[in-house]
Amino acid sequence: MSAPLKRKAADIAASSAKKPKANASITSFFSTPATTSKPAAAAASSTISSPVSSSPTTAKHDTLSGSTASATATATTASVFTAASTSTSAAAAPAPKFDKAKWVEKLTPEQKDLLALEIQSLDESWLAHLKDDVVSKDFLDLKRFLKKEHEAGKKIFPPASDVYSWSRHTPLNTVKVVILGQDPYHGPNQAHGLCFSVRPPTPAPPSLANIYKLLKKEYDTFSPPPNRGGLLTPWADRGVLLLNTCLTVRAHEANSHANQGWEKFTQKVIDIVAKKRTNGVVFLAWGSPAAKRVSKVDKVRHCVLQSVHPSPLSAARGFFDCGHFRKTNEWLKQRYGEDGEIDWNLDVAPEKAGV
Repeated sequence: MSAPLKRKAADIAASSAKKPKANASITSFFSTPATTSKPAAAAASSTISSPVSSSPTTAKHDTLSGSTASATATATTASVFTAASTSTSAAAAPAPKFDKAKWVEKLTPEQKDLLALEIQSLDESWLAHLKDDVVSKDFLDLKRFLKKEHEAGKKIFPPASDVYSWSRHTPLNTVKVVILGQDPYHGPNQAHGLCFSVRPPTPAPPSLANIYKLLKKEYDTFSPPPNRGGLLTPWADRGVLLLNTCLTVRAHEANSHANQGWEKFTQKVIDIVAKKRTNGVVFLAWGSPAAKRVSKVDKVRHCVLQSVHPSPLSAARGFFDCGHFRKTNEWLKQRYGEDGEIDWNLDVAPEKAGV
């Protein structure tokens, strides 16, 4: 039997409100929003860019001990340009020294129009550090592109309310691990704002299934989500930032929103983690694109683990032997103590885990 989660998501469901509510009105989306607060391919094995203990793993690691899990509200299925609103979660980061209302007041009408989603659904712990980036020419051009996509009738994934779900499930001050993805899934009922994760009842895609295989190899007590699922919100709620390179994609068209501005924005997210999480975090970079994104991370302060991507096209070239999940917990234990480890178990019912 797998080790129980230290704290089931259901235990704090009443106090968690990380999902913004959807509003199907396109008009309301574009109006002024309310200002509520709230691999290297040839690699045969993983590369460790920060020291990790080489001592034999103790039996205690097999219990997959970790930090707390928190619940999220029921997922919505609004289109990517549907209005969203969010309330401050009890598990959110302490309010930064950032006056959101005053910041919004200084925005131009067009900026308020284009940035409605960011204003209403990007967690304030992140917005406080991204406020200058979202008003930059490059980001506003990205938002203009996305607006044109919507006006042309394009179906966009993930739904609007989920584009920034990573920020609400994992506020900045909770980040201990960063897993980097590439493009959101572009099929229905898949993407919900967390890399590698899919909405239930969608089965785990091939790359995620290979991640499960590695976890089972490292921890024989590991349990995946029920019903062959692929919901990773329990990880996000425990401090694992699941960040894609691009945050949106056109339905059934992989990489259709690449090179429009998301890459620069999510790189800034990575840079913020590297700068602000001074006690150190673990970056898991699978595949050469992910490796490039962490190339400038301070490898003394942080731990960077690299390997081939878990895709069936490359996993056999070293992914199953990289040992990244156990190495992550060994490093976190050194930095944060016993409570710093991540509970990798995913045996949480979807209705309790939330989306």
